[in-house]
Amino acid sequence: MLKKFQTLQRIHELGIVVVVRAENAEIAARTAEACMEGGIPAIEVTFTVPGAHRVIGKLRDAYDDTKLLIGAGTVLDSETARTAILEGAEYIVAPHFDQETARLCHRYQVPYMPGCMTITEMVRALEAGIDVIKLFPGSAFGPSFVKAVKGPLPQVDLMPTGGVSLANVGEWIRNGCIAVGVGSELTAGAKTGRFDQVTQTAQEFVAAIQKSRAD
Repeated sequence: MLKKFQTLQRIHELGIVVVVRAENAEIAARTAEACMEGGIPAIEVTFTVPGAHRVIGKLRDAYDDTKLLIGAGTVLDSETARTAILEGAEYIVAPHFDQETARLCHRYQVPYMPGCMTITEMVRALEAGIDVIKLFPGSAFGPSFVKAVKGPLPQVDLMPTGGVSLANVGEWIRNGCIAVGVGSELTAGAKTGRFDQVTQTAQEFVAAIQKSRAD
């Protein structure tokens, strides 16, 4: 239970999880390392990456949990979740809520962050013991939606993914999100081999989040 609490606390402290999608395992690993160099150790390797579980395992072997907070994304079922956890994933992220995956993650005491769009979905997830809800797709709502949700559900911890940019990340945080999930807005440079650009953008996101929390 302590490990689960520590994982959630670190995500809250960092305020950002990088969603890594790539056409192959090598690019995914290099993208993750570039993000880490930029000050973001929370990396979500999606299961759209070929051999995603091996990428998770490789990164887990290479870096201890003080340097890397590795998770699995686009997890559609409990079987995939278990595979990721056995490879070292410390949290599971999904585009939807799945009861069996929730049970599996509770069994292993690993945080499960399912995607929800409506109040009804969020309440169902909360009743299943979910600690953090992934507001997805964030691009369909915008930061103002967070305040609307917090009206009837002040207790819900939200992490929007999709629609988060350097221009609006501060607004997401100020409106009450505990963290944000960021993909191509941060990792775009990897597509052209510009991993230095990924590192620089990661640094800019870290600075923007710190500033929004200080305001």
